[in-house]
Amino acid sequence: MAKKKRKPHTTRPRASTSGAATGTAERPLSARAERKEIARRERERMRRRRARSRVIRGMAIYTVVALAVAALVLFLTRPKSAASGPLPGVLTGRAPWPANTAKVADRLDRLGLPAAGGAMHIHADLQIFVHGTPEAVPADVGLASGVESPLHTHDSTGVVHIESATTRTFTLGEFFDVWGVRLTGSCIGGYCNDGKNALRAYVNGTTVSGNPRSIRFEDHDVIVLTFGTPSEEPSPIPSTFDWSKANL
Repeated sequence: MAKKKRKPHTTRPRASTSGAATGTAERPLSARAERKEIARRERERMRRRRARSRVIRGMAIYTVVALAVAALVLFLTRPKSAASGPLPGVLTGRAPWPANTAKVADRLDRLGLPAAGGAMHIHADLQIFVHGTPEAVPADVGLASGVESPLHTHDSTGVVHIESATTRTFTLGEFFDVWGVRLTGSCIGGYCNDGKNALRAYVNGTTVSGNPRSIRFEDHDVIVLTFGTPSEEPSPIPSTFDWSKANL
């Protein structure tokens, strides 16, 4: 009896699950990575925002501090204003005017000028004419017992000494405040502009417009103030001074 041929054994390949498994694993990994990237970007954005905020706060603090320091320096170094009230002992009468030293210390306290010293040492000549008559700038303006203003005179030649421990700009108005004689844009002592008479100012022979109080002292300047009519002014207006004879 013939034997039946046995069919060769074949193994049916199993369905692969790797694709499904891979797909199932990759999707959550990709989502997590994306969430991590989003979180990282958000942290970076917040870090940059905080950094910008710190810079802005720092600049704001620096600006406030700088402004406060500047305001403090300005407050401490500014000349005190006579506008806060009349200076003690100011003369508003007619010439001649004395050195008026009785209340010079009180005026200096109000004015807040630097101490007298040698850091700045210059001189100017001041000449005053009222209705054509020369009026002397007396000796010892700004000088009294225990008192020395950086703006003062030593004699009656009209030479103003500017001797200051601090180098700065000094003005004619400050000198008149030390002297204690009224000087405004329209008045000197007891003389004020009217329809006929006027106060005029010159520096080295040149007319100065505006308030004469603002005239700055420069070394060897010749400053002339006149009050009266144009015909009463000296002719020519003094523009030079013999400094070789000055008591410097």
